[in-house]
Amino acid sequence: MATREEMLGRIRREVRRAPGLFAASPAPRPAHPEEAAAALRREMMERWPAALARFQEELERVAGVFHRVASLAEVPGVIRDLARQRGARSVVGWEPAALGLDLRATLEPAGLSVTVAPPGGGESARLAHREAAAGAQIGVTGVDWALAETGTLILVSGSGRPRSTSLLPETHVAVFGKGHLLESLEQVGIMLEALHADAARSLSGAMINFITGPSRTADIELTLTRGVHGPKEVHAVFVEAL
Repeated sequence: MATREEMLGRIRREVRRAPGLFAASPAPRPAHPEEAAAALRREMMERWPAALARFQEELERVAGVFHRVASLAEVPGVIRDLARQRGARSVVGWEPAALGLDLRATLEPAGLSVTVAPPGGGESARLAHREAAAGAQIGVTGVDWALAETGTLILVSGSGRPRSTSLLPETHVAVFGKGHLLESLEQVGIMLEALHADAARSLSGAMINFITGPSRTADIELTLTRGVHGPKEVHAVFVEAL
């Protein structure tokens, strides 16, 4: 049996045989993050079509599903179709102001049970929503940013937008528009710097979730299983008029 030093020595030798493809270094932090974020938003107003095409390509590469609709009024139809195809009866969603639409008004007449996150409240309200999310088949959220280079959905938790909505149901549906698209992880860093700099949008207590496709877990024999630590399906709904 190899000793610890022998094992580490072999690892070092193998690492030296495969040097990094490029020199790694941290990206410079913007001196004025809010100004940098505003400039980036202006640039993305022109570049979003290419970013959307890349996002769709990368999302589908990791087994995510892309939908495109003209307006928010069409989003409930996407959810109804998913529920019918999967035999789902219960849906949880972000609070209407955070999501941009009230799922109860459009899905409950179709026979679905809908629970939306409370806009505020204390520990009991938060735990009640978590319990509802654990029993729901579909969770519907908005998106803070959609990262094109990896097909990643980025969600910042907060009042009316708990992370349990995206993590606990078997199917996660994320709704976003062109204003949420970013091209690179460096750009995400700029937006997070701006968010942190704005006292009115403090990140205190928030969780930032980077969601790249359905949850995947592999054991030591590399047997891949979906849905162990998160949703089995991730659907991104792009709304043209949002």
